[in-house]
Amino acid sequence: MDRTHTGTRRPLPLTRTLSLMGAVLLVGSCSTTGADGSGTDGSGADGRPGESAGGADLGQPEDLATDLDVPWGIDFLPDGSALVAQRDDAAVAHVTADGRVTEAGTVEGVRHGGEGGLLGLAVDPDFPEQPYVYLHHTTDTDNRVVRAEYDGGSLGEAEVILDGIPAANTHNGGRIAFGPDGHLYVATGDAQERDASQDTDSLAGKILRITTHGEPAPDNPFDNHVYSYGHRNVQGLAWDAQENLYATEFGQDTLDEVNLIEAGNNYGWPEVEGPGGGDEFTDPLVTWEPAEASPSGAAIAGDSLYVAALRGARLWEVPLNGDGTVGEPEPHFVDEFGRLRTVVTAPGGDSLWLSTSNLDTWGSPADGDDRIMTVPLE
Repeated sequence: MDRTHTGTRRPLPLTRTLSLMGAVLLVGSCSTTGADGSGTDGSGADGRPGESAGGADLGQPEDLATDLDVPWGIDFLPDGSALVAQRDDAAVAHVTADGRVTEAGTVEGVRHGGEGGLLGLAVDPDFPEQPYVYLHHTTDTDNRVVRAEYDGGSLGEAEVILDGIPAANTHNGGRIAFGPDGHLYVATGDAQERDASQDTDSLAGKILRITTHGEPAPDNPFDNHVYSYGHRNVQGLAWDAQENLYATEFGQDTLDEVNLIEAGNNYGWPEVEGPGGGDEFTDPLVTWEPAEASPSGAAIAGDSLYVAALRGARLWEVPLNGDGTVGEPEPHFVDEFGRLRTVVTAPGGDSLWLSTSNLDTWGSPADGDDRIMTVPLE
């Protein structure tokens, strides 16, 4: 679930005390383990702007759009503006690069409750020649992926392209994104049906790979919609320049994860949480205790993977080595803005858009929440 953040919302510039840990992760410790065995003590976080782990400088976030209703999915149009899916009221906002906000439309049939509602959003990579926006949302009976035409001003009627994804009050996944292969990837949760994650005939607890018409993409490993399995609740998808796919995943009570996703691999849930499950399962690249993470959206800029943390109330930066391994994660903006839901890289790569999620059940909203902020990459 989107775990409760128990801290107060205030600027908290702590001194960085990240320390290198051993290759063995002790369950219950406050460690973060990378693919090379290194780790960091997440309790020593630097909430100030400064030099990032990937070599760039992160500037201070500035408000771009405020008073949004749990902004969840964000994707950009060719002109540099973006469409934003708002979870609870099922409205899609159009936000320009200078912060002007208008309503593009409302998606019919959305049921909000708990973590469900209007979730992921992806613009067709061939837009406007293919004038479609894809959305992941919860209904009274399931989660589904729909698409609607967008004419530059308003959304048309949504067409269902994939339904029957199990839904529940929690663990709905919901992130969707187009990969470099042109196919749509769909992150799903186990919908509180733990064993479904290990069933490759189920759509729950998976990363799916589909065509723009909702059919299984060619060469999927199980000749169905499933691309990878053994997931608990994936909410972040991002590709690096080498076309490696990284996914963020909520653990249960012990370890949250960043995984390198490969077709057909089993990521362990519910048989194993975190690393150490044996050759049958793929170990995560990074793990965090839930109190310092609860990772949702993910984006890549330069040589870093950025992860928006809900309960952890920080932006994690994970250096990428270019070969599918990672360096030592570093936290930014700890407890400054509350729960962080989505991070995306702006066109041109010179900034991030970062959204809060303080109006949901577990947040403590401040004036202007929820908001989208811009973070300069200097």
